[in-house]
This record gives sequence, structure tokens and C-alpha cells, in this order.
Amino acid sequence: MTALGQGVLHWDSDGTVLSQEQKQFYEKNGYLLIRNCVPNYELERYKDRFRDICQGKQVPPNMTVMRDVAIAKSEFISGEKAITKVQDFQDDPVLFDYCQYKGVSSDFQVVDVVKDLIGTKESNLLAMHTMLINKPPDSGKLTSRHPMHQDLHYFPFRPADFICCAWTAMERINRANGCLVVVPGTHKGTLLPHEYPKWEIGLKKSFNRGVETIGVLLLQGGVNKAYHGIQDYDPSMPRLHVEMEAGDTVFFHPILIHGSGANRTEGFRKAISCHYANDDLCRYIDVRNSSQEEMSKEIIAIAKKRMLKYGAEADDIQIDFADVWRVRARAVNGTRSNL
Repeated sequence: MTALGQGVLHWDSDGTVLSQEQKQFYEKNGYLLIRNCVPNYELERYKDRFRDICQGKQVPPNMTVMRDVAIAKSEFISGEKAITKVQDFQDDPVLFDYCQYKGVSSDFQVVDVVKDLIGTKESNLLAMHTMLINKPPDSGKLTSRHPMHQDLHYFPFRPADFICCAWTAMERINRANGCLVVVPGTHKGTLLPHEYPKWEIGLKKSFNRGVETIGVLLLQGGVNKAYHGIQDYDPSMPRLHVEMEAGDTVFFHPILIHGSGANRTEGFRKAISCHYANDDLCRYIDVRNSSQEEMSKEIIAIAKKRMLKYGAEADDIQIDFADVWRVRARAVNGTRSNL
């Protein structure tokens, strides 16, 4: 099987911060967990800023502040408990510090790790997608889980080997509160069709002439906007639960199949993430007539709704899927030229 990076990336030597062994683990498995990557004092800054955002303090116009579908349909809940995700924080000076993190207290600085995985020390890197996730205690409808998916489904730029996500635990994350679940090695496959999941939420036993049979209740569980999952996902695929302490960071490939379980505790579970692209090599593509087309229409519709909210005239809004991402992209190493 061809190595990642089409001969551009080199896996047989040490990187700036990663060892050859660590680089080869990522190349083989599609993810790499680095312990103690981001210090607690930085995480506390991000938590404080998140609380301010929940109170409506200095929220940038392009930032998306989201509620869980179960909360949105219930009685009014204010403050931190109401918000399940802050997305597109590229214009927030505090939260965006995470994407550029090059602190002195860690040997494994986020940007340097990304450079070792999708480029070189001199590569021009962009932050393309930013999120702070505040996974709520599950309401009983299992809306706090995220179906198994591939991040590339949402991205209109390629090649995939030059895109990487950094995902940092802001507190202890385990199976009880909905840790990441990955299927190692699936990044060597292709982008699969995605759709809104038809959750399997239980098993029903029935008896036919004394013979016990098991039938699956195919009832639709709750699902959040744009939380797509892989069509006909095979749940028997060998999965790995990535349990983490605060500051631990997992780096993963955009074709890696992953998701997260429901938060079955009474507390919220916070993580912060950024997707990076190598601007020297990545270019936008046309996703029309592909498995991404319907999703792109959904995202464009959300973007248009936001523009109308801020005073744009409907007839004046002419955007495509790449335009949505151009607005989000910010340089974190070098300069921006292509994306």
C-alpha cells in the first residue's frame, strides 16, 4: 500500500519534534496521541473565554454558537449549560491561540507536530476549521454522541494526506463522558458516502414458536445539524477508545473513521480542535455530483442564513462551498496563498 503523502512526506526519519517511530505510527494507523501537549494554564484561558462567549461577551460575527438539538427543543437554559459547541473561532484572539500554539512548556507544540505530519518545517500551514466542543450530559435521547464519520466529508479541498486535525482534551475524557472512538488504519481507504444516521437505539427480543430471535429497533434517535455518519457503517469494525487527560492531544487524518459516544455522566466534557491544511499543496475542488454535494448545499444554506441575519440582501448572496471555507482559513505558519 502506498505511503501517505505521495512521495512528498518522508516517514523514515525523525521530524522536528516527532521521532521516526511516532511518524510511522501515524502513517500506519491514521492517528497519533501526544500526552501533555497543551499546558493547563492555556486550557484555563480557553475555558474562561468559552464562558464569556456563553454570556454573549464580544462574540465575533463569524463565530457559530450551537445548542444541542435536545436543548434547543426544551425549556430555556442559559449560560454554559446551553452551549454545546463554539465553531469558527478564527477571529477570536484567545481561542485562536490554540491553533497557533507554540508554547515553551511542551516538547510537542501543536503546530510543530502538524508540520511533521503533513509538511516540513517551512510549510505554509492554514487553520481551516476550529471547534470548542462542550459535550453535554445526555438527555436520554443520545444526541450527545457523534456518529462514525470521516472529516473529509465536510472539506472541499485536497489532497487528504496534507490535512490533519489536532484535538485536545480540556479535561479528563473517557468512555463514560464520550471519548473519541477511532478505527485504526481506515485512513488508507476512501471517502465513503455519509447521511444522517438511523440510530439503532435498542434490541427487542421476540419469540416465534419457542425459538428466541433478536430484532433491532430501527427508531430514529436525536441527531444534531450536520452530524452526518457513514452510510451502512459496519459496527463490527475494530474500534479503539481514545481516553485522554487534560492537555493530551490526538492528531488524525481526515479519512480516518471516528466518532464519539454519548456523555453518560452528569458533567460537561470539553475539547478544543483545529483542522490544518498544507497551503503549499492543497487546492479547492468542485464537490458537485459527488457524495459531498448534499452536505455542501446544507452548509451553504446555513452560511446564507447567517449573511441574511447580518443584513445581506438575498439576491446579492452568490457563494459556493469553497467560499464558505475561504472565510474560515487563517495562516498559522508562513503565509496564505492558495486556500
